[in-house]
Amino acid sequence: MTTSLAWRGVFAIAIGIIAIAWPSITIGAFVILFAIAAFASGFWQATRAFSSDTAGPVAGHLLLAVLDAAAGAVALAWPGITAYALTIWVGAWAVVTGAIEFGAAFAAKEPAGQRALFGLGGLVSIALGVVLFARPDLGAVSLAQVFGLFSLVFGISAIVTAVNLRHVRHDLDSMVGI
Repeated sequence: MTTSLAWRGVFAIAIGIIAIAWPSITIGAFVILFAIAAFASGFWQATRAFSSDTAGPVAGHLLLAVLDAAAGAVALAWPGITAYALTIWVGAWAVVTGAIEFGAAFAAKEPAGQRALFGLGGLVSIALGVVLFARPDLGAVSLAQVFGLFSLVFGISAIVTAVNLRHVRHDLDSMVGI
């Protein structure tokens, strides 16, 4: 387990370095992954359509399959527009979840410090969404770089955790006499 965690950390660090060094490649990879996910969803919907017994679900699933395939094709044909759309989608998600989290700060039956953190987190999320709406072109690059930083931190954390677990395991084995 510790070896796989360490390798996962190394892999995350490599992805982080690539995302920071080449954010446009990272954005392109996200768009391609979105297209693959859309095509996979379309295939799944088509499979569900042909396994249904009644016409209503068949038509609905086929319509969803066509829409999914169209979304995948559009993503591959116009990756720039898709990157903007995904950035705007993340911005919308940030504003909505931020507003909900900010509202939860007033509705929560938590201590004042916890409510303050909810409120602050909500405001930061809303600010992120507003910034992404204002400049989706820079937002996409920024998201790629933030993803890269996250991957670096996660990778380092995973490696440190793997090393610590290995030391703990070694210490436990010595205590037991194995």
